Amino acid sequence: MKILLHACCAPCLVFPYDDLSNQGHEVTAFFFNPNIHPYSENLRRLDAFLSYTETNHIRVINDESGVEMDDWFREIVFRETQRCKVCFNFRINLVARLAEAKGFDAFSTTLLYSRFQKHELLKETCEVISEKHRIPFIYHDWRTGWNEGVKKYRKLGLYRQKYCGCVYSEKERAKKII
Repeated sequence: MKILLHACCAPCLVFPYDDLSNQGHEVTAFFFNPNIHPYSENLRRLDAFLSYTETNHIRVINDESGVEMDDWFREIVFRETQRCKVCFNFRINLVARLAEAKGFDAFSTTLLYSRFQKHELLKETCEVISEKHRIPFIYHDWRTGWNEGVKKYRKLGLYRQKYCGCVYSEKERAKKII
């Protein structure tokens, strides 16, 4: 299958990409994360993603959506208590539309690899969006490969952030440190 794999960052791409590729799928990675703040953090993660994909000859689709972080903020403001649900919906809807428009057989997301995401909410969101756009969603609970992925991306020296990406998650992380 030709799969469009949404990537939140390079470290989270490592295990899911290897898993899908080893199953014989043709995987293309797509970095789409207008939620990541500050903007310098977004650029740092994008740079790590591009470096990793180039070094490993991974097909990439560049973000052609025209969606900016301002658009993401407009979706989230006054809905902060539901920010993960809104954010998943915002990003995965675009991923599914892009997969459909570019002729992919299915889509998935590396967010399913993270131990820190709301896994069941993400899975449910992807399933609903899959039906809405009539494009299959490939589900894998890649959290089972967490330790393997961590060892690999550390060995590669990939930049790894200390929070999910949004300004709210960064605030929560900072409060834990204080």
